[in-house]
Formats: sequence, structure tokens, C-alpha cells
Amino acid sequence: MCPFFTTFVLLALVAGLFYKFLVWNFGYWKKLGVKEGKSYPFVGSFPSQFTQKRHVVYDVNDLYQKYKQDENFVGVYNARTPQLLIVNPEYAHKIFVNDFRNFHDNEFANFVDKNNDVILANNIFFLTGEEWKERRAEITPGLTANRVSAVYPVTLKVCNTLSDYIRNQIKMASRDGLETKQLCLRYTTEVVSDCVLGIKANSFSNNPTPIFDMTLKVFKQSTFFILYTVIANLIPQIRKIYTARFFTKDVENFFFDLMSTSIDIKRKARDTTRLDYLNYVLQLQEKKNLTNIELISHTMTFLTDGFETTSAVLAHTLLLLAREPRTQEKLRTEIGNEELSFEKLSELPYLDACVHEALRLFPPQLVARKLCTETYEFVNKNGNTVKVHPGEVILVPIHAIHHDAEYYEDPEEIKPERFLEENGGVKKYREMGVYLGFGDGPRVCPGMRFALTQMKAAIVEIVRNFNIKLNPKTRKDNYLDEIYFMAYLNGGIWLDFEERK
Repeated sequence: MCPFFTTFVLLALVAGLFYKFLVWNFGYWKKLGVKEGKSYPFVGSFPSQFTQKRHVVYDVNDLYQKYKQDENFVGVYNARTPQLLIVNPEYAHKIFVNDFRNFHDNEFANFVDKNNDVILANNIFFLTGEEWKERRAEITPGLTANRVSAVYPVTLKVCNTLSDYIRNQIKMASRDGLETKQLCLRYTTEVVSDCVLGIKANSFSNNPTPIFDMTLKVFKQSTFFILYTVIANLIPQIRKIYTARFFTKDVENFFFDLMSTSIDIKRKARDTTRLDYLNYVLQLQEKKNLTNIELISHTMTFLTDGFETTSAVLAHTLLLLAREPRTQEKLRTEIGNEELSFEKLSELPYLDACVHEALRLFPPQLVARKLCTETYEFVNKNGNTVKVHPGEVILVPIHAIHHDAEYYEDPEEIKPERFLEENGGVKKYREMGVYLGFGDGPRVCPGMRFALTQMKAAIVEIVRNFNIKLNPKTRKDNYLDEIYFMAYLNGGIWLDFEERK
């Protein structure tokens, strides 16, 4: 036999076996009587995860729209791993609230190694089981209204600095306006650094401390990490052998050194009067005999979440105000001219509604990936049932639900009024399972109060002092950046600020 022909046959056999491996699980849901979304070898039901021609959430949204009228759920494949996509918000509410114990954990915990990625592994979002329960019980008392109120004056000082920075930028008169995501990241970096650690990041100066630069690096996903998640979904066993780092080693080392220095300074100063988060965790360390690693991880959770997520929501809220001058003027009227106390800031319903509308349009978590922790039976619209078992993944398409015209009239339009109390408020949408801006149930964002205070204080400061206008460089629709793992407007948020007389 010709060597060339033999080689060809062997290659064809290997290719055939590999193809069979890639599609082996396809049909899993069909055998259980569940409809399946169209899937492809290697990429499964979500090809954009690999091609990156658009944000992968649009693959999820397409499936949601296709099946939501006739089904409560549909079978999908992440690479070759079977997962169940919920397309009925009633089940979303059950998963987050009513039947929480059956979906206690988040799937991302499977991709994190405590020895390899210490910051992420100790983030409360990634913790599971009793460890999550214990950590949340430790963190929550450090985020009470009293503690957030105690550092509110610090937030107001940073707001003044923010206004001065914008005035200086106006003088430079860039044709493109200000890239508002980075502007907001400067603000949140400064607020969190001061409120949590008691140190200044100098984010608004020409010579910021390395904190700001490292913050920029924190959430820049590497191509390697994305590729790793694809491979890990193809071959789940690889996670037992190797896990990729989300935070690079230099970022991890920097923040651990920063935390260690801040703790040493705080201990030497013996200043226990300020009700900030760092003082709280130092007291917690003595009470619970925490190691330094545990102590630093507690605070790092607060830092990383406070930097990035809050800045993105703040930037998108300013975007909505720039798009809708009437909304901006209505908010300006509600805010008034008097200095607002912490209590007064919490009593501005239209401001609340504007933030919630931004969270609806651009939710930080686009798709919730819940792990089944106790066997659960789902019932479809045709009466058929399917059981999911511990370890299986359930997808809740938050972005798709938030943009569904069945629940939100003109879903792409900016209408903060839908969240006002006279229209049912946030509670109405939460109970329907169609609003998950901060999550819901026992795993709702623990830092929500602090994040809202940060955002609202900045919005009040900016709206009072500046007219916010859309720069022509900013797109008019809500299309998401394809490579950003959270919701972020494609092309950036470029706004013009005009000082008010």
C-alpha cells in the first residue's frame, strides 16, 4: 500500500474520531424530550465565543427569542458540555430566590484554583457551599448603612475633585469629548482607595499612583484565558490538571503588597474610630483569627468589585442622561441646589430610577451561570419534565430578559419612569424575575448599598455642575463591545461636558 495513502487514511481516521468526540454529547437534551438550540462542533451553541465577531451574549439572546414563546427552557452546548438555558423569567426568579438551595453556586467557581488565582478564588462571587455562606456572613456587617454613611464625606470630597478634573478637561477642548468609562474608573478608584484603605490614588492628577494603572489591567481578559475556557468546556477534566489565571501575577502581587502596606499603616496609627471597611476586617481578623491571606482577600473582593463594576454602571447612567436631555433636566430638578446628606441622597426616586434603567440596559452580569447543587425538576410549557442534577449548569439570560418587549415597553428606549413606585417600582420587576441588575435572592450583590452611594453622589455632582451631551463619536444604539466580558457600549462612551453657569 502506498505510504501516502496510508498516511491519508490515518489522518482521516483521526479527524473522524476527533469530530465524533466534538459532537458526542449533541442530542443529550433531545433524548430527554427537550428541544435543542442549533450547535456546531468545537463552539457548541455559542460560536461568537470563538469568532469574537460579536459579543457572545447575542448568541444567547437569539436562542432566547427563538424559543421563549413555546418553551420554558432549551438545551444548549457550551463547546460540547450540555447546559440548560432558561427562557421563562418565572424560573429565573425561582433559581435566584424561591429554590435557591438547588442552585446555590455559580459555575465560574469551576474555573478558579485557590492556589493559582488567590484574588479570584476568595471573591464571594466565586465561593461555593458553606464557604460562601460563612464569608458572606463575615462581609455583610462591614457594609451596613452606618459604615457607608461614615465614609460618605470622603466620597463628597472626591466628587469635588471629579468636577475640577472635568473643568480642566473642558479647557483642553478635545473634539472627541471625554471617554467616560475611564473618567468613571478614575472616580471609583479614588473613592474606593480612600474609603476602604484610607489612601489616595491621585487618579485625577497627571501623575496617578500605580493603583489606577493596575486597576486598568485588572479586568483586561487575555486571549489565553478565553481560549482556556473554550478548551476546558471541550475537555472538563483539564481543570483538574491546570487552571489559567484571570488576574496576572503582577496585578496580584501589586494589590497584595498594597493591602499589606495599608494594613500595617492602619495598625501603627491605631485609628479605630473611622468606620471604614478596613477597620472592620481588622476587627474581624482578631475575632475570627483570620490569616493575613484571608484578611487581604476579604478586602480585595471589595476593591476589585468597587473599581470596575461600579464605574461601568456609572458611565452608562451618564450615557443615558446625555441621550435624553429631558431626563437629565428632570433629574436636575429633583436634585435641587442644596447639599445632600447621605439620608437625602437615598430619598431621590428619579435618581434611583435612572440608575436602575442603566442597569437594565447594560447589566454587569449578562448571563448568570448557576450550578445545580440539588436535583431539580423543570416543567416545560407542554407538560414534559426534565431533571437536572448536581454539577449541571443552568443559564439565566439576564441581558435578553432585560431587553424583552413583553416585559419592558420599547426596551431599547430610555424610560426611567418604569422604575418609579407609582408604576410598581423595582420590586414589581424583581418579583416577575425580569430585573436582575444586582442579582437577587441570597446571592444579591453585598456591596450594593456602597456602590449605589458612590454612583449617586457622582451623578448629583456632575448633573448639578455640567450639561452632559452626546459626542458624535458615541454610537446611538446599545450594541455591546464584543471583547469586553461585561456589558460595555461598543466603541466607548464619549461625552461632552458643558459647565453650567
